Amino acid sequence: MEKDMTAGSPAKMILNFTIPLFLGNVFQQFYSMADTVIVGKFVGTKALAAVGSTGTIMFLIVTSLIGMTAGFTVLTAQRFGAGDLAGMRKSVAMSGILSAIISILITIISMAGMKSLLTVMNTPQDIFHDAYVYIMIICGGIVAQILYNLLSSILRALGNSKVPLYFLIFAALMNIVLDLVFIIGFHLGAAGAAYATVISQGLSGVLCLIYIIKKVPILKMTKDDWRMDWIVVKFQLTIGLPMAFQYSITAIGTLMVQSALNILGSTMVAAFTAACKIEQVVTQAFIAMGTTLSVYSAQNMGAGKVKRIRQGFRAATWMSFVYAILSGLLIMTVGKYMTVFFVSGNIGEIMDAVDIYLKCVGIFFIPLAVVNLYRNGIQGMGFGLLPMMAGIAELIGRGVTAIIASRHASYLGICLASPAAWILAGALLIVMYFYIMKHKMPISEETTP
Repeated sequence: MEKDMTAGSPAKMILNFTIPLFLGNVFQQFYSMADTVIVGKFVGTKALAAVGSTGTIMFLIVTSLIGMTAGFTVLTAQRFGAGDLAGMRKSVAMSGILSAIISILITIISMAGMKSLLTVMNTPQDIFHDAYVYIMIICGGIVAQILYNLLSSILRALGNSKVPLYFLIFAALMNIVLDLVFIIGFHLGAAGAAYATVISQGLSGVLCLIYIIKKVPILKMTKDDWRMDWIVVKFQLTIGLPMAFQYSITAIGTLMVQSALNILGSTMVAAFTAACKIEQVVTQAFIAMGTTLSVYSAQNMGAGKVKRIRQGFRAATWMSFVYAILSGLLIMTVGKYMTVFFVSGNIGEIMDAVDIYLKCVGIFFIPLAVVNLYRNGIQGMGFGLLPMMAGIAELIGRGVTAIIASRHASYLGICLASPAAWILAGALLIVMYFYIMKHKMPISEETTP
């Protein structure tokens, strides 16, 4: 089911690749959404706030891992696009070794510093214990996170976006079942939700591994493939670490927003948590399109097809803009009514707060589309450091807005932090794209079939 993205209609290929990715991302959201819904309904608002208060920490960990593993597999996609299967297998082996080492380090560091981080973030005392237990279990399962994200990134680098979707659907359904068992059956509360998430994520990773071993013969590894190649390692670190750092910069800004939010109390934390879950389901399309453009750009970069990369950027941009307008209108008008899925008490007050957030972000979905498309597309071409500057712009926009909102105890200001980040980063990324295309790409253009 591997797919060569260096030939055929760019728009059709991007759309066909994006749809399974989008569905997969939505099902991946079900991990945390199932936790949120079941905890909020069956344990209570404070438990929901406890899970929600750690959401930005999870975002920091998970998105950093996604960025890192996606960066490690850029070379895999480039060598696949160039028809260099031996080089492709070498890149897969090196990404596996690097991911194993880094997963151990991140697990140790995150678990050692978690209590201090929750304290610095002003986590309310009435939810501190549940928040700490929940996030420590999640950190203990970082290896499971990396296993799935790396293997799914490898499959996508080879043009296969459907198989990771199938395993995510299975894992999402398993997560819901385990949530019900651990929370309602065993009365484990927030900790039960964390156990369900880790186990489900681990299962999806194991299924990916079994599939690759049995169904992807071009990834049948030999002893030579596992011998250290420091040139490959250097390239992967040059792309993977900046991507991870860039995602972490974004998450750090989100942590600043969470710290400002925590000052407003557990009810506002619960409302913000519910609103973010609603937004994240809708915006998975932007993330999927960005991932698609990264793979598409990497394969075509490996094949030397610069003109085709430009065509892909244009097609993805128009598709994302249309979706941004339609989805923005949707959540600004009816999104708030999804609040009833998350809470059983204070619904009126929480729904009003959810509506404020959704209106603030929905009107700025076009800049968000730009951020996801151009950041990932540029990284797919092999430029790891330049997009990191956009991550810094995001941090500045989100961080400054959060600080101002914190000083004035303004919920509206907190809701505007993400739009400020998207506008600054999106503008910078567009400038970067045109600079790269004008000054960094080959002057001669190939004839695109």
